[in-house]
Amino acid sequence: MWLQTSCELRFNIQIPTPFVLMLRLRSGSQQWIANEEYVLEPNVIATEFTDDFGNLCQRLVAPRGDFRIFTSARINTPDTIDIAPGAAFVDVENLPDDVLKYLLPSRYCESDRFGLMATEITANQILGYDQVEAIESWMKKNISYKPGSSFYPQSAIEVNQQQTGVCRDLAHLGIALCRSLSIPARMVVGYLYGLKPMELHAWFEAFVSGRWYTFDATQQTKEGGYAVIGYGRDAADVAMYNQFGPGLVPLKQIVTVEKV
Repeated sequence: MWLQTSCELRFNIQIPTPFVLMLRLRSGSQQWIANEEYVLEPNVIATEFTDDFGNLCQRLVAPRGDFRIFTSARINTPDTIDIAPGAAFVDVENLPDDVLKYLLPSRYCESDRFGLMATEITANQILGYDQVEAIESWMKKNISYKPGSSFYPQSAIEVNQQQTGVCRDLAHLGIALCRSLSIPARMVVGYLYGLKPMELHAWFEAFVSGRWYTFDATQQTKEGGYAVIGYGRDAADVAMYNQFGPGLVPLKQIVTVEKV
């Protein structure tokens, strides 16, 4: 399907403030960017680099006063999510080198603390895809998805204790459970067509049978319309913006995703 996405952020800057942004979608095997727009007001010099996860990042210093960031893109993305019941677990010694980092505990995904719980959730499942599907199903039944319920990221342990969270929080728990079974898992951020309320979204992917598969415990059905901005170990790697100065939150954040 073809989607038109946009994101607008507005800040009031008290002193010149360095930013690192991650707001550009990336073309790849699962999506194609036909055109895009990137506006900074007032216009400032920005430089772009690719981080360790292949994400497109922009560096700039925002001047004092009102500052606006606006991005939009027209993107072609799959109509459906690939599913593969029975897809095999990949032994650690056979994993690609660049996938190994998604096996380890990270700041918000304490996978070394979830071995017993993950084993219980996935009991009697075929190793691999079916284990991840069981984790996703368990989360849908036991963890409440509540948009806007937390501003700061919660770790997998915190989400499991509170039994509630926003999309990135549920992704943290899913990732930790997968990694505890030696299944590589990573966080994904971007857009989702039809998301309610509409905002930037987060989900997770698991690596089985030689490729990545999408899982999202916030959605009751497996439909397409996902548009990827970035990948990382957890939310610390995929922030849409990081500022290095006085604490700032956007005065305005508007996200739109329309089918075209």
